[in-house]
Amino acid sequence: MKDKKKTTEGGDGKISRRDFIAGAAATSFVLMKPSLVRGTEANSKIKLGIIGCGMRGKWITDLFQKHGKYEIFAAADYFQDRVDELGEQFGVDKSRRYATLSGYKKLLDSGVDAVAIESPPYFHPEQAAAAVDAGVDVMVAKPAAVDVPGCKLIGLSGKKATAKKLVFYVDFQTRANEFYREAVKRAQYGDIGRLVCGEASFKCGDVWKHGWNPVEPFLKENPTDPETRLKAWGMDKVLSGDILVEQTIHAIDVATWILDADPVSAYGSGGRKHYEYGDIWDYFSAIYHFPNNVLVNLIAKQCDGGHFGNIGCTMYGLDGAIDTRYGGKVSILGSNPYKGGETGNLYPEGTSANIATFYDHVTKGQFTNTTVAPSVRSNLASILARDAAYKGGLLTYDEMLKANEKLESDVIKGLKA
Repeated sequence: MKDKKKTTEGGDGKISRRDFIAGAAATSFVLMKPSLVRGTEANSKIKLGIIGCGMRGKWITDLFQKHGKYEIFAAADYFQDRVDELGEQFGVDKSRRYATLSGYKKLLDSGVDAVAIESPPYFHPEQAAAAVDAGVDVMVAKPAAVDVPGCKLIGLSGKKATAKKLVFYVDFQTRANEFYREAVKRAQYGDIGRLVCGEASFKCGDVWKHGWNPVEPFLKENPTDPETRLKAWGMDKVLSGDILVEQTIHAIDVATWILDADPVSAYGSGGRKHYEYGDIWDYFSAIYHFPNNVLVNLIAKQCDGGHFGNIGCTMYGLDGAIDTRYGGKVSILGSNPYKGGETGNLYPEGTSANIATFYDHVTKGQFTNTTVAPSVRSNLASILARDAAYKGGLLTYDEMLKANEKLESDVIKGLKA
């Protein structure tokens, strides 16, 4: 059973021993930024820039607008038509719509107070770092990075943001949900006893071929064109991080949250049998070893109609078990049960809750940035399982960090700077 004094309510608790994912050491509270003062806090609006105007970019922009305290001030995307579509929908002046790869740099100079980064994950670390350097608050979609150097940069950017009295927030919907937070807190306090083993899964159907974002047909027509590949970024190992990093991280994040630890190693395998184009794998399996010989089985698949689908994490202790389902029920069974509840429509509701929290942190001057370290931790754990699977065997956490492999995209060379 853990010392209760060492575990926070949000589940962030003890942070990794490695400096680059360490969060801020102290809490900073200051007055609202001068740029946000509009007479009273109740009347203040944040001038928001959207980096990444594709499907999710437009979706989350709508949630920011519905919050009521954001002005959609500027937008950037590689594709001009996407920028214009978002701009027309949300009233962004044409002079503050920026295209090409470097368009986000102009956005940062446009007078925005904050940015929401919704571009392909490959670009997140560079864009987030530039935003912090420009003195702009940051909300970034998961995953924060696709490789170890990217995770390091995100960690450093979070620390720099705190030093500069900026907000840096990573958007995981589960961490905003009351049932997840309470159940994880209880498990960390020892309500299920000493942890033994667990399982994490992201078992979903086809996404890119016939599913909710069918981009494989575009690749089929022009599989080598850089702009086509960018539009189909989810099917690109480097741009997306592959399905373990880009999607399964939801379940892996809950596992590392409950365990409050880095994995020691992972043994993995996987492959592709469903997708014909792109180079992502559509199924993975791995076994994590965590400290104290806690084993976690991981399975991810994206290769059918979604039969028996589940995004979840279950951890077993000597006195009970915690079971979490994204969009389903979260509960604890055993000697100290917790009824929990249904998490409902978690994707929009969790994101909306994070948007509200981001606003509060910016306007109230809360710069602890506690989402950074745990998000980088689960990001690294996801990379570990992916790289172990690519290797087809065992990979230790320390070996992964030492290798420090940076992924380079050949797509970039064929795009307009």
